[in-house]
Amino acid sequence: MNENATPNDAGFALTDFALDGAKVDFKTAISDRVSELRAGDLGSLPAILAIAVLVTIFGLVNPSSFLTLLNFANFLEQASGVIVIAMAVSFTLLLGEIDLAAGFTAGVSAAVLATRLQEWPLVPSVLLAATVAVILGTFTGYMVAKVGIPSFVVTLANVLLFQGILLLLVRDGGSVRISDPLVKGLVGGTLSPILSWLVSLVGLALYAYVMIRKQRNSHGAIPRSVAAIKVGAAAVALIVVTTMLNTNRAFGRAPEPIQGLPTVVPIIAIILFLLNVLLTRTKYGRHLYAVGGNPEAARRAGINVASLRLSAFAICGLLAGIGGAFLASRVNSVDPNTGANDTLLLAVGAAVIGGTSLFGGQGRMLNAVLGGFVLALIPNGLTLIGKQVLPLWGEIDFGSSGIKFICAGAALLIASSVDALSRSQGQVR
Repeated sequence: MNENATPNDAGFALTDFALDGAKVDFKTAISDRVSELRAGDLGSLPAILAIAVLVTIFGLVNPSSFLTLLNFANFLEQASGVIVIAMAVSFTLLLGEIDLAAGFTAGVSAAVLATRLQEWPLVPSVLLAATVAVILGTFTGYMVAKVGIPSFVVTLANVLLFQGILLLLVRDGGSVRISDPLVKGLVGGTLSPILSWLVSLVGLALYAYVMIRKQRNSHGAIPRSVAAIKVGAAAVALIVVTTMLNTNRAFGRAPEPIQGLPTVVPIIAIILFLLNVLLTRTKYGRHLYAVGGNPEAARRAGINVASLRLSAFAICGLLAGIGGAFLASRVNSVDPNTGANDTLLLAVGAAVIGGTSLFGGQGRMLNAVLGGFVLALIPNGLTLIGKQVLPLWGEIDFGSSGIKFICAGAALLIASSVDALSRSQGQVR
């Protein structure tokens, strides 16, 4: 086995010995990472750099609106739905497949939830919505894995099929209001300052425990200094973010203060943690990477490729359903546009921009989060910039849909190009 294998490599996925590398020191670890970057293994670096560049540009152009606590909290809420759907799509991308109907899966699930809440209690409504999402994902997986139709064709057909179901549920152009306080509070609700600190400290303790255990089990392959730096950086980030969001961000004449972590933040953190464990600490996750890296080799190794593909699409459906609940919660209603328009494009773009490969076998759930931040920053910042007069061009409305689509499309094209070029560079080496 390659000693430098990572959880994103197909070769890694075929063994249960996840961390059996040689003992290294801090300097060697940094040198190895630099070598990986030169070889084309960029990981999440492009997304991190994109976030830094976008924040710097928008912050310099319009600091009074962009660099505010209220906009920071709103940004986290705006990105939530796309991030979860991007996590859903990542499961298919890891296999080298695609689900073009994930957005409408989210819309159908949200519509089922909204319509049932008008007559049923919360729990059975949620269970039915989740069941519908899984059924839609399983149907897609069956057509791909068992029937053998390419995922692009199946999910393209499902775009029309699921959109038709959504229109029937919301009665051809109407909308269904959501009045349940728990569902409305998914996106838009906030934790109390005390609970925010408690959640942050528990999250930090859990992350520290995982890093310490991972370092010990690596038998020296991960230096203690690297683990300490990661835990320290996480601690600083959590303290800064929690302190900022615990500060009152309401306008001066607001009747009540607005402070605390948005409720959606710990929910996404829990989903991220569970999916990360599934992909990196279970046999299922290792098999998923193996099939994405080389399906034929995985089949010969005894992996049931068809069943794995079917299950991945089912998980994609479930996660898309959760994302649909976030989309509906943000506007407190469901209509024919829930999960439609550019939702799926942004979700796929988020996963790819974050570092998940379109060719399968490489990526992490964190990639979807980072990519979601990038694509949420673009419309957020452009809207706040608004109309500007540029030399030799005249007035331009940066908040228009046209400019937003162009910028989001350019970001996805650049990310895809980086992925393709980095892979070709790695193969040449």
